[in-house]
Amino acid sequence: MYGAEILTEEEKAYKQRRPWTISNEVNPVHENLLQEGCGTFLEYLKWLGLAYEPEMLVLSSRYHFFYDQNDMKGVKVLVNLKKLNNIKHLDSFLHILYRVLPPQAYFTGCFKETKNNGRNGAHLMNTSLLYKKFIDFLDHKTDRIMIRSNVEELLDSHGFKVVDMTEMNGITYFNTLNQRKAGE
Repeated sequence: MYGAEILTEEEKAYKQRRPWTISNEVNPVHENLLQEGCGTFLEYLKWLGLAYEPEMLVLSSRYHFFYDQNDMKGVKVLVNLKKLNNIKHLDSFLHILYRVLPPQAYFTGCFKETKNNGRNGAHLMNTSLLYKKFIDFLDHKTDRIMIRSNVEELLDSHGFKVVDMTEMNGITYFNTLNQRKAGE
């Protein structure tokens, strides 16, 4: 089998980025995703081809850590495990991410989409959505209503281009690209 062990430069770089596939080491990012019950999220990242990105930072849904702009400098993929529905100050969160993530970095997350569930007509859905939003505003609830098209608009308005949005097991996962220009 002459030439079977010759690797292209791209294949060499790919293997270097995935040291845990060569040995029996467990990838700590994958381990954290599984410990938080985010196996489907891991499958989504694998499907996107981002699961083995070495410059990945995962924001836990359970634990809170402080990251400053220096921590984000080399990040190529930021994974947020907390559903957008449950983020208290979502606009501020997205604005800050836009500012601290490097240009062309991926921001990946998820949300639970609110569905019509067979209600009679769009009018009823719109009325109940308005009512729910009003109650959420009064209660300062963090389990807010999310509709796919509204989430796309929200992400876009904060400078994130939606690359993919896929529903898996009742949760909608998204992958976006930070559109901030270098030096901005």
